[in-house]
Amino acid sequence: MLTAFFLSLADDFSVFNVFRYLTFRGVCGVLTALGIGIASGPWIIRKLQELNIGQVVREDDVPFHSPKKGTPTMGGLLIVISITISTLLWADLSTRFVWIALAAVIAFALIGMVDDYLKLKRGNSVGLTVRQKFLSQTLAAFLVATILYQTAAAPQEVAYIVPFFKDVSLALGLWFIPISMLVLVGTSNAVNLTDGLDGLAIMPVVLVAGGLAIYAYSTGHAQFSDYLSIPFVEGAGELLVFCASLVGAGLAFLYFNCYPAQIFMGDIGSMSLGAAVAVVAVIVRQEIVFIIMSGIFVLETVSVIMQVVSFNLFGKRVWLMSPLHHHFELKGWPEPRITVRFWIGALVLVLVGLATLKIR
Repeated sequence: MLTAFFLSLADDFSVFNVFRYLTFRGVCGVLTALGIGIASGPWIIRKLQELNIGQVVREDDVPFHSPKKGTPTMGGLLIVISITISTLLWADLSTRFVWIALAAVIAFALIGMVDDYLKLKRGNSVGLTVRQKFLSQTLAAFLVATILYQTAAAPQEVAYIVPFFKDVSLALGLWFIPISMLVLVGTSNAVNLTDGLDGLAIMPVVLVAGGLAIYAYSTGHAQFSDYLSIPFVEGAGELLVFCASLVGAGLAFLYFNCYPAQIFMGDIGSMSLGAAVAVVAVIVRQEIVFIIMSGIFVLETVSVIMQVVSFNLFGKRVWLMSPLHHHFELKGWPEPRITVRFWIGALVLVLVGLATLKIR
C-alpha cells in the first residue's frame, strides 16, 4: 500500500525512487513489524489476561512446567497481525506470491486458533483431535499447493530442484501438489512440537526466515539466479519483504517471550509460522535446502517419532521425554541453556543452507 503510494510520487520527487529497491523495503518490513509487535504487545498481553486466556499445563506430563500455568497464550496473534500489516504496507501487492504466502499464514493461524480455543474451553491440553488437525491442515495445504501449481508461469516453478548440482531438476507435474503439501503440513507440526520452552521455537523461525529471504531475493533476480545456478522465479523477490516482516514480528514476539515468558504463541503462532517459512521454501523451489536450515525442527520431530516407535515396538523409551528439549530438561539443564544452545544449532544449520548457494 505505502509502496504504491510512494512510487506514485517518484516521478516528481526522485527521493521516493528508493522504494523501488527490495532491500530497502525489506528493512522497512523488519522495522514496521518489529514496531507494531512491540507497541501492541503489552495491550495484547493485558487483553489475554482479562479474558483468562492462559496456558494450560498438564502437570502429569510436564510437571516442571507448572509455574507456566496461566501465562497468556495465543500470542501468535501478535505475530500474524504484525506480519500481515507490514507485508501489505511494503510489498508489491500485484505479485501473486505475496497473497499466497499471506493466505497460507492466515489459514494455518485459523486452524491453530480453533485448537487453542478448544484447549481453553475444555481446560486441558487437548484441542483438535489428531485426525481433525491433520485433515484441516491437509485441506489448507492442498489449496495453497493447487493455487501455486495452477498459476505457475514457467516450468521451473513446479520442478524439483536438486542442490549441489548445476542445472539438475526434475519435472514434477502433479506430484508438485502432494510434495508441497507434505512440506507445509510437516513444517507446521514440526514448529508446533518445538514450541515447548520460552523462546525456543521463535528464534529458529526468525533465522530460517532470514535465510529464505536471501534465497527469495536471489531467486527473483534474473542475473543473481543465473550466477548462482538456481531457478529464476519471476516475482519471488517480493517474498523478501514477507520474510523480513516475519523476522521483525518474530523478534517483537521474542521481546515478550524470552525467559521467563510473559506470553506464549500457542498453536495459532506455531502452526502459522511453520506454514510461513514452508510456503516460501516451496515457492523458491528449495525444499531440500529448507530441510537443512530447519534441522532443529526436524530433530525435534524425529525425536518424537523415535520415542513413539521404540515404546510401541519394544516398550522402551529412547529419550527421558520427547520432544528432545524435554529430555534435556529432565537431565537437569536449565531452560535458558537449552534454548540458547538450540538457537546456536539453528544458526549453524541456516549458514550451512546458505553455503549451498555456492556449492553447485
